[in-house]
Amino acid sequence: MNPLDRLSEIGLDLPEVSDPGGNYVSVNIRNNIAYVAIQFPILNGEYLYTGRLGNDLTTEEGYEAMKLCAMNVLAQINGKVGFEHLVGLNHIDAYFQASDDWDDSPEVVNGASDLFTAILGEKGQHTRAIFGVEKLPRNFSVGLTTTFTVLTVSREVFQ
Repeated sequence: MNPLDRLSEIGLDLPEVSDPGGNYVSVNIRNNIAYVAIQFPILNGEYLYTGRLGNDLTTEEGYEAMKLCAMNVLAQINGKVGFEHLVGLNHIDAYFQASDDWDDSPEVVNGASDLFTAILGEKGQHTRAIFGVEKLPRNFSVGLTTTFTVLTVSREVFQ
């Protein structure tokens, strides 16, 4: 089933594709690997889920924040590459800021992992790394970077 159909089936719509916040591109393709720049819990221009996990946000809210980051990744892939060119998700790097005594990062990152496998099926299976950081931009609680394998086609397709 097409990823857009799967999203619709579970009642989700892709958010608007956000623009980079600096001098970089949101999706960079080298050979057949697409690197997606860090995505934050932003919904159509609105900054959501700010603060520290375990302090300002619960683990459940962190799960939803990471799910939104994954939705933004899918929006970038759909908008810049097209799901029809997607071979599969390779790896995710998940970042979070939390209180010193909070330690539920695997459960939070499952927000992204669960969404990717639900929407992309086998193409959504991936490896992952999780990093606790002191500070994320705009006080976001979480952020997500990804790499995908895409079909090797002419560069014009991805413009």
